[in-house]
Amino acid sequence: MTAQTTTRTVRTEDGVDLHVEVDDGPSPAVVLVHGFTASLEEFALQRETLRGRARTVLYDCRGHGRSRRRGRVGSPSIDQLGRDLGRVLDEVVPDGPVVLLGHSMGGMTVMSLARQRPELFGPRVQGVFLLATSSGGLVEAGPVGLAVRLLRRLHLLAPLLLWLGLWAPLLERLRRRGTRLGARTYRHYLFGTSDATPELVTQVQGLLEQTPLTVTTAFYATLLDHDEHASLEAMLDLPVTLLVGDSDRLTPASHSRRMAEALPDAELVVVPGAGHSVNITRREVVDGALLRLLDRVQQQRAA
Repeated sequence: MTAQTTTRTVRTEDGVDLHVEVDDGPSPAVVLVHGFTASLEEFALQRETLRGRARTVLYDCRGHGRSRRRGRVGSPSIDQLGRDLGRVLDEVVPDGPVVLLGHSMGGMTVMSLARQRPELFGPRVQGVFLLATSSGGLVEAGPVGLAVRLLRRLHLLAPLLLWLGLWAPLLERLRRRGTRLGARTYRHYLFGTSDATPELVTQVQGLLEQTPLTVTTAFYATLLDHDEHASLEAMLDLPVTLLVGDSDRLTPASHSRRMAEALPDAELVVVPGAGHSVNITRREVVDGALLRLLDRVQQQRAA
């Protein structure tokens, strides 16, 4: 029997309308939080795997997907994204056990919620899957990290981000989607050494290029300042899975290993040859880890 899907709108406390989709299924509810410039469509494969196994909740983060078309961006910060996730839980899954899965910025959103509302983790949130994400320090190393530190030292980072935001509407009007240069850029940053086919690169490019530059630039500052390492303490007693590709250039495997040090009981999965879009390119590995996490949650509930 096919799971019934319902669509609804959740309004945040600052008046942003979030597009939410729910696939009916048994407990627990699995809430999927997508990454930067993506939408709930990035979890199409995991959604298919979960059909009939769990109640699945997906939503487009503010400024992304159909939430962008439903209203303004409002406050583009990880803090606010954490509050948005809390609002979705309160309105869509007001009771019963919950498992949270966050990819990239979605994982940061989950960590933000853990810091702001740690009382949810244990009684309500009974499992966490942090997928290709980071608890902070995204640009500590490499040329980009050096440039950011220099700009901060010269007090030029904030003016640069403001300048980008002011020019973003014009750049968006001049922007061309689906270019070969864009494909090469996505191939480099979102795929690993052995997980990219031209078809998958085109698929991911099409998904991410739906988000306008006005939204992209608005989130830059919060991604650079993101630091949620302390929030991992709220997950210490929960089943947690950390999964990352060993060729991830955006949230390198070292970030997941650092989180694993703070969460010694977590399952750490490092996927050889995979990049940042591991949930799309290595479906079997990601889905297998997700189903194992659900088994651990059920076992802990029974115990």
